Amino acid sequence: MKILVVGGGGREHAIIRALKKSPRCTEIWCAPGNGGISYDAHCKAIPATDVDAMVKFAKEEAFDYAVVAQDDPLALGMVDALAAVGIPAFGPDKAAARIEASKVFSKDLMKKYGIPTAKYETFDNPEKVMDYIRAEGKYPVVIKADGLALGKGVLIC
Repeated sequence: MKILVVGGGGREHAIIRALKKSPRCTEIWCAPGNGGISYDAHCKAIPATDVDAMVKFAKEEAFDYAVVAQDDPLALGMVDALAAVGIPAFGPDKAAARIEASKVFSKDLMKKYGIPTAKYETFDNPEKVMDYIRAEGKYPVVIKADGLALGKGVLIC
């Protein structure tokens, strides 16, 4: 099998190293990849978030399978786009990736279905956030930005 791994970090490198162990895996590409990954796979300089370019590359190279591990391309619908051109992919489709891509969506989902989660409120006005925090009077408090922030969207105050 000729496999494409979308991404360029340690997680993708670990996936590539595991895939290389399979006798069914004949060729591995990674886009965009990185210097370390290039020891274990062919790299192609396509941003992981460029869905159209990635799908075009995957189709031109006739990959048998793709692995999409990074949050951003999953949230952008990379798996859906690959499936639309006949390339099966490992990873959640855009609708399923929303649970990770939107903190508000995931917290609302947990609340709706009685899944235990910490108390939360959503705000779009910083002054209202501060009023709420002062009224609650409980510290520390966790503030999360909605959407993907690559681990940078959380403040513990």
